[in-house]
Amino acid sequence: MKTIRAMFGAALVVATFGLAVAKLPPPPPMTDAQKAAAEEAKAKAAAGAAAAKELQAKTEDRVAARYFAEMKAKGKTVPAPQVAPAAPAAPAAAAAKK
Repeated sequence: MKTIRAMFGAALVVATFGLAVAKLPPPPPMTDAQKAAAEEAKAKAAAGAAAAKELQAKTEDRVAARYFAEMKAKGKTVPAPQVAPAAPAAPAAAAAKK
């Protein structure tokens, strides 16, 4: 009996939420100032992501160099890292041109 009540209550909550969301008006169109602010925020986020990616790469290189130096100082041989080649961007560019 408790399971039936719980299921009924959950269904009631879902139905009420669905009706509430369905009645919300659409958002008003963005003004030119809002569009410019959104583009600026998008550009700032892209620049921040690029800077973070560059910092991550520099940090990884520094840590790897330190590791190899420490292993060399200990007299241990460490094989060179095997880095997979980057995927060429040509197929994506060719598909975009078509």
